[in-house]
This record gives sequence, structure tokens and C-alpha cells, in this order.
Amino acid sequence: MRFLVDECTGPAAAKWLRNEKGHEVFSVYDEARGATDDDLIEKAFAENRILITNDKDFGEKVFKERRSHRGVVFLRLENERAANKIEVLRRLLEGYADQLADRFVVVTETQVRFAGTTSPPIAPPADTR
Repeated sequence: MRFLVDECTGPAAAKWLRNEKGHEVFSVYDEARGATDDDLIEKAFAENRILITNDKDFGEKVFKERRSHRGVVFLRLENERAANKIEVLRRLLEGYADQLADRFVVVTETQVRFAGTTSPPIAPPADTR
């Protein structure tokens, strides 16, 4: 799969997607710091990449401004640590990888919601204590 990982999502998630999962990843943190949201959604669309972000402004870009996209994964997390982002992405890809293209997906630690629908809860994270 092809992803564009937003700067706010961080380099650890991008590195994990690239190195551990073998996906083609453009990391904004590593390759285009400071790029505007408009530039990112255009780049992701032009390069057929699913955008992964923690930035709620992309919801406005997609739904209010009607911007074209190839898929947006919005991580709406209580725990913003890199390890948690990676765990949530791991579970998302295990259960929904084939459903992400051209969809706006809101992901929390306990739920995956496709725009306008609610999917079953995802498995809870392993106890890391």
C-alpha cells in the first residue's frame, strides 16, 4: 500500500509502515516539514496515497471543501505516544486494509468508523504494564 504520513503523526509510524510492513511511505516529518494541509492532500491524491494524520482539519478539507482524496485515516487518539499510534495502525491494517482506499476513516483506540458508518470495535490493546 502507498501512504503519506502527516508530520503530526510522526516519523516512528512512518518508519514502522515502511520497514516492518513493507509499504511505500512518504513521511512529511522526514521529507516535507512545514508543508500545508492543501499541499499534502493534493500530493496524496496525485500519488495515489492514503493520508494518515492526527489533524482534524482534514475532515474539513474532505467534507466541507469536498477535496479529492485516495483515502484518509484520521487517528483520533487519547494516547498520542508513538507506540500507541503504531499499535492502532497495526490493528487497523490487520482488520481493514482492504477497505481504506477512497474512504475517510476515523480510528480510536477502540473503534474504527468509516464516514457515515460505524464498524465493530477493534480488539483492545494489549496490556503494556
